[in-house]
Amino acid sequence: MTEEAIEIENKTIAKAYKELLKVSYQTLTAEDKKLIRHAFEVALDAHKDQRRKSGEAYIFHPIAVAKIVAQEIGMDATSIAAALLHDVVEDNPEYTIGDMERLFGETIARIVDGLTKISSLDSEMDVSLQAENFRKMLLTLNDDVRVIIIKIADRLHNMQTMDSMRADKQVKIASETLYIYAPLAHRIGLYNIKTELEDLGLKYTEPEVYSDILEKLKDSKENQDAYIKAFSKVIDDSLTKEGLNYEIKGRPKSIFSIRRKMVKQGVSFDEVYDKFAVRIIYKSDIANEKFLAWKIYSIVTDHFTPNPIRLRDWISSPKSTGYEALHITVVGPKSRWVEVQIRSERMNEIAEKGYAAHYKYKNADDKEDNLDLWINRLQEALENHEADAVDFVEQFKLNLYSKEIFVFSPKGDLKSLPKGATPLDFAFSIHTEVGMKTRGAKVNGKLVPLSNELKSGDRVEIMTSENAKPNANWLDYATTARARSKIKSALNEDTKIIAEEGKEILRRKLKQLKITLNENSINELVSYFKLSTSLDLFYRVGIGTIDNTKLKAFASSRSNAFMSYVKSKIYKPTVHKDIHKEEITSKYDMLVFGKEEETLNYTLANCCNPIPGDKVFGFLTINDGIKIHKKNCPNAVSLQSNYAYRILQAKWIDSSQQVFTSQITLSGIDDMGLVNHITKLISENMHVNMKSLSFSSDDGVFTGKITVEVKNQTMLKKVIDKLKKINGIDKVTRV
Repeated sequence: MTEEAIEIENKTIAKAYKELLKVSYQTLTAEDKKLIRHAFEVALDAHKDQRRKSGEAYIFHPIAVAKIVAQEIGMDATSIAAALLHDVVEDNPEYTIGDMERLFGETIARIVDGLTKISSLDSEMDVSLQAENFRKMLLTLNDDVRVIIIKIADRLHNMQTMDSMRADKQVKIASETLYIYAPLAHRIGLYNIKTELEDLGLKYTEPEVYSDILEKLKDSKENQDAYIKAFSKVIDDSLTKEGLNYEIKGRPKSIFSIRRKMVKQGVSFDEVYDKFAVRIIYKSDIANEKFLAWKIYSIVTDHFTPNPIRLRDWISSPKSTGYEALHITVVGPKSRWVEVQIRSERMNEIAEKGYAAHYKYKNADDKEDNLDLWINRLQEALENHEADAVDFVEQFKLNLYSKEIFVFSPKGDLKSLPKGATPLDFAFSIHTEVGMKTRGAKVNGKLVPLSNELKSGDRVEIMTSENAKPNANWLDYATTARARSKIKSALNEDTKIIAEEGKEILRRKLKQLKITLNENSINELVSYFKLSTSLDLFYRVGIGTIDNTKLKAFASSRSNAFMSYVKSKIYKPTVHKDIHKEEITSKYDMLVFGKEEETLNYTLANCCNPIPGDKVFGFLTINDGIKIHKKNCPNAVSLQSNYAYRILQAKWIDSSQQVFTSQITLSGIDDMGLVNHITKLISENMHVNMKSLSFSSDDGVFTGKITVEVKNQTMLKKVIDKLKKINGIDKVTRV
């Protein structure tokens, strides 16, 4: 770089740093500024020789992450400094965790250590599940949830700047983001960040879908603004008359949530009715907040008819993330359903920045305590020490996205639990000891089974006994991750003691076979003996079912066992290199894999039934060779995130020789001769063979299913387009 370019870059770095100080969420004290300045100088020195893939100086990344931590999440100076330092130890061998502690104290050193551990997990563990990384990430953080918050900010900035990466890397990182980091941001109450992570995730996993919805949203912005204007006009006078100080905003729903509705409800973009929400944000002191919210509610419902079953009162009972608001769905102008969110300025800030914003509104003396309280609450929400990793991530996600119910203790304390929770979940939410000693439960004064599903408003009383202890049936009754993990850990105690001994026996026996017991050899053993976890392996060695003979057999088959097994499953005999490509194409319906475009054996996945022309990828299964999935298969995100190392790039080359079965559903207004019209169009005009068809009519509305044989996606699209043009047909979709 020329001197001039270096000077320009240095000015840009200084500007970025000044912006960071400017956006810092609360007023920084002189000491805070000193701490942040010191962290910035150390980060600048540590990254001085580094550049990102885009070519810019690496220091812009930690500054950007610190800015997200300050501005979007509203964290304290400690977190901002830790965010600036988050890659220092990992990227520069001259700095150690000991240096961090000496320079910045124990808390920042602990956070940086946690972040360094996560990064090393990401890079080292190619073969281990991403879910396992995630579990370890949550369990090895020395109880400081700020590590996760900074990691989410780090991931957000990486997602925002991913354009210069390889396409396969983009898909892996985006899938992982949708699978892990978006739900995590949701759980912590960082709704804005969650939304952005989901949208960016979609941008890289389904780029065409993302661009299409983005364009349509831009086109409909004018209509949206006009609609909000019309809505505001109706209630403006009444709100002003009441002396309220407020503003009305429209917020488009995220691209990801619109896509989810389109898929879930099987509708097109134009048919998604609530593409945006109207938000009324009012000024108020704490004392009058609730009163004013209901006053605005009554004014809105005076003018627009509400949908009574769509009222959500998060003001009387805030969500566990601290979210407060009134949500109502009303029939707005032009007879359209519209969601109206009523929030005070304080509630709005918490909704956008998460629970961390909460402590800003407490007494100045309590600020630190409240931040600590929030951090402790999050820590508890993320606790789970026993679950199998994939099971843990799935359970964790269930808990995140589940609807909440609110139940009372006998003393009248309010507890929030996920929908579907049982008295056993309630017992463990009070205290682990109460859960472990549960003998029975009363709901609203009546004795109920432990499997009884609780409803909002129930009063729950737990009866305990010193002699009670968990049994295996309890896992059928408990739904929350916390309860299940505690029950599993109690049931697993004996197993774990045997497994501990088994691990030591295995270490000794492998040493005699010249094999070191480490992560790789454990993974190989688990795979070789067809087990699911390392605990199973150690337990079986401990009780002697895996003995010397079996371990010797493993050692002799070890040399490249996995690859030879894979090849026996998937490789076709190689076609002689001289054969012309056209000739191969005419012989096979060609699906080719990887950059070398190899032909391998495969089967089509039943979950998404891909056909030639669909965008697809290969997934290497343990027992069934390669399975082909569509890129937008419901399982794609989970597979690409958890098992990225088993994903094979795949594409169709020619599809002139083979026919594929696909199912089409139709609905519309029943009409004489309609079925004849449909079958004629498919069989005669299109020369497409129908394997089966069924139609039913109900009060003038018909629905039908047709199974057709087509050669590729283009032909199927033609059939669907022509069917749509038949008079009376309302909807045609591929199953």
